[in-house]
Formats: sequence, C-alpha cells, structure tokens
Amino acid sequence: MSAGGGTKAIIAALVANAGIAVAKFVGFLVTGSSSMLAESVHSLADTSNQGLLLLGQKTARRKATTNHPFGFGRDRYFYSFVVALLLFSLGSVFALYEGIHKLESHEPLSSPLVAVVILVVAIGLETYSFRTAIKESRLIKGDATWWQFIRQSKVPELPVVLLEDAGALFGLVLALLGVGLSTLTGDPVWDAVGTISIGVLLGVIAIILIVEMKSLLIGEGAAPAELSVIVDELAAGKVQRVIHIRTQYIGPDELLVAAKIALNPGLSVSEVAEAIDDAEQRVRNKVPAARLIYLEPDLDRSLTKS
Repeated sequence: MSAGGGTKAIIAALVANAGIAVAKFVGFLVTGSSSMLAESVHSLADTSNQGLLLLGQKTARRKATTNHPFGFGRDRYFYSFVVALLLFSLGSVFALYEGIHKLESHEPLSSPLVAVVILVVAIGLETYSFRTAIKESRLIKGDATWWQFIRQSKVPELPVVLLEDAGALFGLVLALLGVGLSTLTGDPVWDAVGTISIGVLLGVIAIILIVEMKSLLIGEGAAPAELSVIVDELAAGKVQRVIHIRTQYIGPDELLVAAKIALNPGLSVSEVAEAIDDAEQRVRNKVPAARLIYLEPDLDRSLTKS
C-alpha cells in the first residue's frame, strides 16, 4: 500500500479537479464572480498537484546509483513539499488577492444561477474524490485518529490528497455561500468575503502540509511503537541488549536501521554472523519496511564493569 501511495486516490482527485477547474472557469466567465475565479485557480492548482504526486511516485522508483546509494525514495517527499508550496502560492495567495480586489471594486455578479449550479456539481465530484481518499487512507491508518494519521504517516501522498480534498470541499461551500448571499442581498461584498475565506482556508492547509512534508524531507525516524518492536526483536536470541539505535525513513516504504548490539560473550565469528542474521530477519518479519539494517556487534561493557 505504501509503495502505491494511494494512486487510486490521486487519479480520482486529478480527474475530478480537472473537470471542476474547467466548469468553474466557465462559471467565472459567465458570472464575473471572484469566488468562482479563486476556486478555478484552486482546482487548476490541485490538478497540477496530482500530476506532481504521480511524477514523484515514478521518479522514486529509480534504481540506486553511486551518487544516491540509498535510492530516490525521498522524491515522493520532495514533490509533496512542492505541492504544498503550490497550494499556498497559487491557491491561498491568489484567492486573498482576488478577494481584496473584489472588496475594493464592488463589481456586481451576473447570472449567479450558473455559478450555483456549477458549484453544486463540483461539490458532488469533490465528494467522490474525498471519499476515495478516505477509503484508501483507512487501509493504512489503523487505529490512529485522522489528525494522527496526517501527522505521523510516512506516505506523503494520502495526507496531501486528504487535506486538498477537504479544503476543496469547504472552499466550494464558502464560494456557494458567497455567491448565494451576494444574490440574496444584492451586495457583491459577500462574494469577496467568500473569496478571502477560501484564501485563509487554503493558507492554513498549505502551512500544515509544508511543516509535515519538510519534516519528512529532512528525515523522520520510526514511530515510538515501531521502534519498540524493532528493539524487542533485536534484543532476543544471542543478543543481550541494544546498546544504541538510530532509524530513519529514506522513503515511504524503506526504513534504515543502524544499531550497536551487545552479544553473549565467547561467541565464535560464525556464531556472531548467525546472531546478526537472525536479528535482522526477526526485525524484517515484524517491520517489513526495515529493508536496510546495519548491526555492529559489541560486548555489554556495563556488565563487565560490574
């Protein structure tokens, strides 16, 4: 599942957002609604974002080279980080600019019914995309809450798509409210308020994603529960204890484990090699993502001193 990174959810979001972007832009041309224009750019940015996520999945599958001996798994983190930046710049900043401009100009809406119909259809399409993302995420979320999943997931694409779709849905509702209130009151200021609200919403989502993707890009270790399992599996058989350990995800589905382990004294070279092989196998059986394991054998000097 992590290798795929929720490809089905990404493709569903790409198709939905492409169709929505075209419909919204037509709605803007007909109505002149700044909310519709902000949502058009938002959907266009989202469509580009899904393409970048798919590109990241493709480039991450490249074979390791001399210059990149651990492979290119972090490409998925890099492109997800770029997506977060685009969501902030093309989505949030543009919506805020359009909203402020509309607030100053007081341009009236024309054919608001067209905008309402387009927004309602878009909400339906975006709901389908959001449900697909939720379904894909539940396969790996486990018992964690949705917020914990977004904060702790090492698969970057699903949290990105989830937050994008959630932001798109709320943004559509805000746009619908803006257009609706402007039509009912005859005051275009509500359309501007809706646009500014969309900009703030996208800005908050973008900042959350930027923080999370930056953390993954720099390098995160195994989660506490996962680390505990690794330590328990290492400290078995002929291994007395784990002296110290370091872990880091070098890709969504590839965990690097480096540890110094204390072995039973008096073991022959062949027995040391066998103990290390057994420890590696125990870890991989419990944590399949731990593909790269480097173990340094040592004696438990704390026992020697006592």
